[in-house]
Amino acid sequence: MSELSGFRVAALATDGFEEPELTEPVKALREAGARVTILSPRPGEIQGVRHDIDKTIKVKADGTVKGARAEEFDAVLLPGGALNADAMRMVPEVQAFLREMQGAGKPFAVICHAPWELVSAGLVRGRTLTSYHTIQDDVRNAGGRWVDREVVEDGNWVTSRQPGDIPAFNPAMIRLFSRSLTAARR
Repeated sequence: MSELSGFRVAALATDGFEEPELTEPVKALREAGARVTILSPRPGEIQGVRHDIDKTIKVKADGTVKGARAEEFDAVLLPGGALNADAMRMVPEVQAFLREMQGAGKPFAVICHAPWELVSAGLVRGRTLTSYHTIQDDVRNAGGRWVDREVVEDGNWVTSRQPGDIPAFNPAMIRLFSRSLTAARR
C-alpha cells in the first residue's frame, strides 16, 4: 500500500503557474499514491511558465474551483508563479475554499508566491511561513511571521520559497500529508 493511498489533494492553479512548482509536487504525490485533482477558475488547459516569462507546458485542469467543497479533499497544494498566485488570490471561490479547508484543519502545501492566496483569504495572521522573498512584506502586513528558510512547517502548513526548494518541499509535504492521513485513520 502506498503511503498516501486514497488521499485526495486539490491543486489550485491557473495560467502563469510556475511549472516545476505544480508538476514536481503532483508527481511526488501521485507516486506516493495520492489522487491529485487540478482545479482552476475555468475549465480547460492552463499555461505553465518558468520564472513568469517563458511559457512552457499546458496542463489540463480536472475541474473548476467553483463548487469545490472541503469534504471532497484531504489536503490542498498551492503552486506559485507570480501571475498564477496574483490571479488566484482574487477569485472569491478560491478564498472561500481555502477558508473552508483551513476551518476543517486540513493540511496545506504552499510554495513561492502562493502565500498571497492565504493572505487574501485572511488566513495568515499568527502563522509562521516562508515564501518568495518579494512577498515577505505582504505576509508580515497580514499578521504572519515570515522567515527565510527552504521549508517552514507550522501546524497544518508547509511552505517553501521557490523552485530550488522543491527537493526539501516535496518530502516535507508528503510527511505532513501522511501524518494527516494517519490521524484520520485512527
